[in-house]
Amino acid sequence: MTTETQRRKREALGMWLGLLGVAIFALTLPMTRLATGTVDHPQLSPWFITFARAALAGGLSVAFLALTRSPRPTRSQLKPLAWATLGNCLGFPVLLGFALRHVPSGHAAVFTALLPLTTAAMAAWVLHQRARLGFWLFAGLGASLVVGFAWIRATQHAQGFALEWADLALIGAIISAAIGYVYGAQITPTLGAERVICWVCVLALPVTVPGTILMWPDTPAPVSAWLALLYVGVFSMWAGFFAWYRGLAVGGALKVSQVQLVQPFISILAAVPLLGEPLETMTLGFTLAVVATVFAGKRFAAGSPSPRAALT
Repeated sequence: MTTETQRRKREALGMWLGLLGVAIFALTLPMTRLATGTVDHPQLSPWFITFARAALAGGLSVAFLALTRSPRPTRSQLKPLAWATLGNCLGFPVLLGFALRHVPSGHAAVFTALLPLTTAAMAAWVLHQRARLGFWLFAGLGASLVVGFAWIRATQHAQGFALEWADLALIGAIISAAIGYVYGAQITPTLGAERVICWVCVLALPVTVPGTILMWPDTPAPVSAWLALLYVGVFSMWAGFFAWYRGLAVGGALKVSQVQLVQPFISILAAVPLLGEPLETMTLGFTLAVVATVFAGKRFAAGSPSPRAALT
């Protein structure tokens, strides 16, 4: 087997692993809505889902770190890990959970499509990385598209020219995730990507385990809600990252990272069979437009971290 053939096989394997990771992450939105339910038919509490999914991932992380005999984080690594924990283990899941009880999964996918640019913008601010003017122009355009989509939705719901509170929760969730990603990226080169994920979940255990117990539901929930919770805890918050990072390592980060652009479309399509959501032309159109701004804007972002430096 020639070197060129081996390289192509590695790239193909990396792309498939990356796509597997993205597909796992894409199902987070419909699975979270399946777990939380709607306003008219609530299921599990967003607070309970937040604590329980992180506790599940934390238990798996303890086992992984013990089996691999991973060293403990240094004192200098604890601050970035703490920020990643706040952003990714707590802030993002709870805000997303409350939002998805009020808006469809496809609606949320338009907002989360902007996450790569939000992460790059956060890196420019927190890490003092310089980005070219073109990046900020496309970031502003993408944000304008998301706000425009939300306002059109609000108008359709007879709420006038204003953002729904669920839209504000989605914006907060995206910012929380971006903060976690950036601080996680700071220590990924020294601690290792998989270990960053695991230590973030482990550090959250003193909060997530008691929180899970305290917020345990008083009323029974359907099996589908519990299975959805199991999915976001085991796959979205843990296993998906192993496929994602392995794909980046095997196939090359520059090429494999581009498969992130299909994630919002997978989320929208998955919501059709899982939740019975209609496939709306306007939602697909705005998602395509936002993804286009992300694709263009990333070309102007200098040295920004991978949008998945920590957790989703």
